[in-house]
Amino acid sequence: MPKKTILCVDDEEMILSCLREQLADHFGDQYQYELAESAEEALEVIDELSEENVEILIIISDWLMPEMKGDEFLITVHQKFPHIIKVLLTGQADEQAIQRAKKEANLFSCLHKPWNAQELIKTIQSGIANL
Repeated sequence: MPKKTILCVDDEEMILSCLREQLADHFGDQYQYELAESAEEALEVIDELSEENVEILIIISDWLMPEMKGDEFLITVHQKFPHIIKVLLTGQADEQAIQRAKKEANLFSCLHKPWNAQELIKTIQSGIANL
């Protein structure tokens, strides 16, 4: 049976590596960690995992990305997969975008860069507990 997945989306490879490392350090091999460098790539990953019946528990997404902003991406995901917990991780999202994501994507939490690893882990644990 495939592991449940946490998907991280950010256009900076260093951020993705750091997220994966922090998640793996805490959760170990309890979850599968998928990374995407753009919203478009993330949507492809989500479709592939969905076809393989792999459950995505949480998406952690940057806001400021080329092509599609994080709030738009999370709203798109929410329309097809409303059960996925959505977290915005940003250093630059404006309050309007955050409110829009809360309203239209059922945004669970917004963490600001640079984030605190303990806060990230607590947010994920809390999100999973809400499933």
